[in-house]
Amino acid sequence: MVVKKNFHPLKVWAYIKNQVLFVLIWSFVVWLLFHFTQEKALALNFTPIGILGSALAIFVAFRNNSSYGRWWEARTLWGGIVNSSRVFARLVITFTDSHSHRENYDKNRSEAFKKSLVYKQIAWTHAMRLHLRQQNSWEEIEAFLDKEEYELIKSKNHKPNAIQLLIGQQIYDAMANGTLGGFDSFQMEGQLLALTNYQGGAERIKNTPLPRQYDYFTRVFVILFALLLPFGLLGFFTSDILIQLSWLIIPLSVLIAGVFIIMERTGAANEDPFENKITDVALTSICNTIERNLRELLGETDLPEKTQPVNGYLF
Repeated sequence: MVVKKNFHPLKVWAYIKNQVLFVLIWSFVVWLLFHFTQEKALALNFTPIGILGSALAIFVAFRNNSSYGRWWEARTLWGGIVNSSRVFARLVITFTDSHSHRENYDKNRSEAFKKSLVYKQIAWTHAMRLHLRQQNSWEEIEAFLDKEEYELIKSKNHKPNAIQLLIGQQIYDAMANGTLGGFDSFQMEGQLLALTNYQGGAERIKNTPLPRQYDYFTRVFVILFALLLPFGLLGFFTSDILIQLSWLIIPLSVLIAGVFIIMERTGAANEDPFENKITDVALTSICNTIERNLRELLGETDLPEKTQPVNGYLF
């Protein structure tokens, strides 16, 4: 996620260089053709090109709004994961401690249960991040699981689902041995359901791309506009007074078409928020926040360092 206010020109150039170079070369070719032939018929009426530009602006804006909607929904879903993780950890800790007056209360067993279940929730958040980004560094969750549990999770295709199953099984084991009681499991299950819904929403965004027609036709219309633009700009330089300045169609074409190119590329960059790019939702930072918060609820003080932006980017 980009957190700095200003962009490095080279970073912007990396996104738009191919399209801008095409416009630069094409406008130069059109100018050379006009310069050597002096054929004024090459100049097109700018009115239809201007109308095309207006329509293109609306089309690009719609596509960008749709892309940003996907990005913002992804961030909202992960905001929900943060909240539900905190609530789940709080329920685990407070419900477990609330049974300390019972005759069968075992402090060591209860403390181990709290840590194990909260750690599994931390493992789930990291597993969701790796799952959505299609990364395979599963050793990151090893510290939060028992050895047998970690080996079991590694063998599963959908690791976040497998971790939630372990959490559910451990809750009902705790109900059976007296660590939990009453209706404790019902409220915990409510938070597990919320987490599952957030997981499904994130996977929907990951697995369902923006309709390809929006991407395809936006690119086609930008190219069409860039092709016609130099001919339309020639119309302003066909008089005997301004004909010597006809070379200005080159920078003007790059400038005007460049605006549309940047707008189109911005929408493309925001379209997929789980690809581990600088424009993505900052899943690593969010998981770090969850881990710090939940371990602090357990009373731990040796917390991981808070994730900081690197060169203006938060991952």
